[in-house]
Amino acid sequence: MRLKVATSPDWAAAVLRDLDAFLLDHAACERKASSSAMALVAHYPDRPELVAACIELAREELEHFQRVATCIAERGLVLAPDRKDAYMGAMARAFRKGGEAYFLDRLVTAAVAEARGCERFGLVAAALPPGPLRDLYRDLARSEVRHHELYLSLARRYFGEDTVSSRLEEVLALEATVIAELPVRAALYG
Repeated sequence: MRLKVATSPDWAAAVLRDLDAFLLDHAACERKASSSAMALVAHYPDRPELVAACIELAREELEHFQRVATCIAERGLVLAPDRKDAYMGAMARAFRKGGEAYFLDRLVTAAVAEARGCERFGLVAAALPPGPLRDLYRDLARSEVRHHELYLSLARRYFGEDTVSSRLEEVLALEATVIAELPVRAALYG
């Protein structure tokens, strides 16, 4: 998947200036990603392929949360309460109403968000000095590739290549607009 707009180089600089804030935000994002995968299981229990894939995904996202939470604790910080994410809120507002359209939009939007996470984790890894934190972000970037491919694979399974490709282009265009409008700050999405 090719995102329509690249993250500004200023974003990585903002993350490095306030790495603690970024880590706290990132931990919350991983926890929410695990919950989102399980929400798909709860909403679509009649789709066994999705159930199996999303249970495994939720476990992996929770493991990522644990790894980031450990980094936070090692820095003498404590986890913060969740706050609304402007990026995900804007993306979710574009979900179409109706069973199948809504389902497709959830899968495609999740794939795009994972692709953005992949790009940004790669930027963080490239900006950090060699060490455990850099290694963590390199590993997480690789995971995000698998995650966005999983969501697209599920979408294609249930909706077919043409339908998914068409909706993906629309969601990617929306995502580019959302990214352009968000302020640059030390948060995964903005």
